Amino acid sequence: MAETRRITFFIALTLFAQEATWNFYDNQVPALLRDHVASAALIGVLMGMDNLLGIVVQPWIGNRSDHTRTRWGRRVPYLVVGMPIAALLFLLLPWTPSLPVLIVVMVGYALVMNTMRPLAEALTPDFIAPERRGRTNAIVKIATSLTIIVASLISLFVVDDHPRAAFAIPAVILLVVTVALVAKVRDNQSPGYRAAVAADEPGAPPSPLRAVVAELVTSRDRRRVLLLLTVFLFGGAWFASRSLMTPYGMEVLALTRGEAGGLTLPSGVAFLLAAYPAALAAERFGRLRVIAAGMTVFAAALIAGALVPSATGTVVILCAGAAGAACFAINAAVALWNLAPSSRMLGAYTGLYAVTWYLGGFAGPALIGAAVDLLGWRWMLLDTAVPALLAVLVVTRLARLQKAHESTPATA
Repeated sequence: MAETRRITFFIALTLFAQEATWNFYDNQVPALLRDHVASAALIGVLMGMDNLLGIVVQPWIGNRSDHTRTRWGRRVPYLVVGMPIAALLFLLLPWTPSLPVLIVVMVGYALVMNTMRPLAEALTPDFIAPERRGRTNAIVKIATSLTIIVASLISLFVVDDHPRAAFAIPAVILLVVTVALVAKVRDNQSPGYRAAVAADEPGAPPSPLRAVVAELVTSRDRRRVLLLLTVFLFGGAWFASRSLMTPYGMEVLALTRGEAGGLTLPSGVAFLLAAYPAALAAERFGRLRVIAAGMTVFAAALIAGALVPSATGTVVILCAGAAGAACFAINAAVALWNLAPSSRMLGAYTGLYAVTWYLGGFAGPALIGAAVDLLGWRWMLLDTAVPALLAVLVVTRLARLQKAHESTPATA
């Protein structure tokens, strides 16, 4: 138990350091771009580049690390090299003299950091037993959510007086955590790594990512595909509910831009408060059942908000919805790790989860936006509830397959 807590602390610390730079990047790099670019659309494209890189890079590096064998393990060697490089690139951002140089540094930083994120996340299934992964993931989610506050505080108290030096704070955090990781963590001691080494066949080449995806798609066991479909659908609903909330508040609730932008703030607190209980509930009642219940609460909250639109009511339903979303966010990745065919694929499945989530985040706001164009802003919350309800139906089907699989293991 003490070892589990120690590893959980270092996983959370590593992802905290990574997300601290990401959130400060999102806060301040648009201002750097404005010094060179007048078009808000172009700034948006450049800022969205990291997500496009993530779709390609994260599954690839996850799969590559699955087949890495060193005396330090399979994830940590990449982390101890990549995190200092990312810190250096991050430090260079405010010193770039021209737009082309800034873009090159942005691409370099986004490329390196997209390789680091799935590696750090994959340490959870490497080290933590399946029945305790939800608790660790909850602590990690809480830690990474706190980086939003850290980035905001740096922006508030440092950026105006020291705009370049402010970038050093997240970079130093990243470097200090790298040193701690080198000193305290060797994932060659993890159960996941040992199981992967034991499963290695002498002389067998590593399985490429396309082979992992082909096995996933062609397998008669549809549970993993259904879970990824759930991630896509609910990811679309979640991102739509966040990204379209400000114009909804202005158009339907007659709020100012600032007031509408603050609608989601209390729900962020609700998400944090619900994260760890969501993990405990999954251990008691079953992970898929808690995921389904959480998504149902999310959809029901949106439907209630659509029927009775008011500023106060919207804040309340967003808080309820965020608590429901926490049940999904804490447990969905864990469910996918637990369904992975082998510990030799945990990194690849971590990357596939991220890609599916990103694709949902891209498609959801676009599709809900199209529905708004047809039906008007008045029904935006109701539109957003639709993919969430579809996700509930999919995970309900998944739960039935899981029950059948558990009752007939010999034929699964």
